[in-house]
Formats: sequence, structure tokens, C-alpha cells
Amino acid sequence: MGRARPTGAGRASPGVPDARDGAATRRRILDAAEDLIARDGFDATPTAHIAARADVPKGLLFYYFPKKIDLLHSLLSERLPSHPLCASADVVLRGDIAGSLIGLAQRLNLRRSQSPVLASILFREAGTHPEVGHHLHAIHEGLVELTERVLDEAASRPLNRPRRRDAADTCVAIRLHDANSRRYGGPRPDLSAAATMISTSLTARQAPQQP
Repeated sequence: MGRARPTGAGRASPGVPDARDGAATRRRILDAAEDLIARDGFDATPTAHIAARADVPKGLLFYYFPKKIDLLHSLLSERLPSHPLCASADVVLRGDIAGSLIGLAQRLNLRRSQSPVLASILFREAGTHPEVGHHLHAIHEGLVELTERVLDEAASRPLNRPRRRDAADTCVAIRLHDANSRRYGGPRPDLSAAATMISTSLTARQAPQQP
């Protein structure tokens, strides 16, 4: 006679790690997916390759991620959330717009140590998978809103709102360009110089318009 399986509603499915190991297994699968998708692209990465890289049975991969697209969704939502993981108060230097912008860039990089790899996935897949494009748009909007708050709180006088929005858009575009440049090992923008130019532009007095 074969050995009886344990009974009870709380038993784990065969081959599925218990709660102590499940989080580590799931993380290992996401690590493998992140590396392979960044290198080869989502559509060109078979789930069998991800399972092999993670050293798990393919059935276990589908236990945690029933559909392949769930891997992509989890990478974006868990490792590159659309809401920036930083508060304006953490970086603002009152009266120093340039210093505050530099501090913001440094803080976001510290919170996203794997951003070059994840940026690779964002830029590669945004044009082919609408959900990735939507996520990139949400990240952009969140970063712009955060940058606007930093600019307002760092400025020693009220800023012109359209110019502030343009400045925030420019800051975010430069940071995204920096992330993409790190992906390819290409020339990176000078974030300090950019912050200084943006600060100078915002604080310069506008000439009165001629009647």
C-alpha cells in the first residue's frame, strides 16, 4: 500500500513550498524573469527558460503566476511601482532648488537599485504591451507630481505654475534618459548641471511683456 497523504484543508499542494519557503521561491522566479525579459524581451522569453533559471519546476512557476503576463505585471507593480517611493520632505533644501533636485534624483536611485534592469523592460515593452505603456505613463505622472512638490517647497518665492510644470517635465525626462543610458552603457546626462540650469530658469525674473 502506498503511503497515505496528509489530510486537512490547510495542506500544501504537492511540490509547492510551505509558507517559509514560498516567498523565497516566488522572489527567485521574479529575479529570473527580470533578467531574461530584460535581455531577450517578454515575447521571446519562454516560461520554461524562466523556470530553469529559477531552478523550479515549470508547474511551480504557474502556481505562483498562472499566466505568463502575470510575471510582467508583478515585476512592474512590485519592483517599479507607479507611485515614487519618496516624500518631498525627504529631499527638499529650502531655498536651494538645484540641491533639492539632485537630492531627489539620488534618493530615487537609492530606492531603486535595480532601476537599469527594470528600465530596460519598460522601454523595451512599452510599445508592444499596452499595460507596460500605461505603467510607464503612470510612473511619469507620479514623478512629475513629486518633482513639482519638491520645486514648490524648495523655492523661496511662489513659482509660475506653467514654468514649474515644464521644469518638472524636463527633470523627469532627463532622469528617464539617464536610466535608459545606463541600460545601454551610453553617455549619461549631467544631472547636476541640468538641475542648476533648471533652477536658474525658474528663479530668473521674467521681463515684463510689452503692451
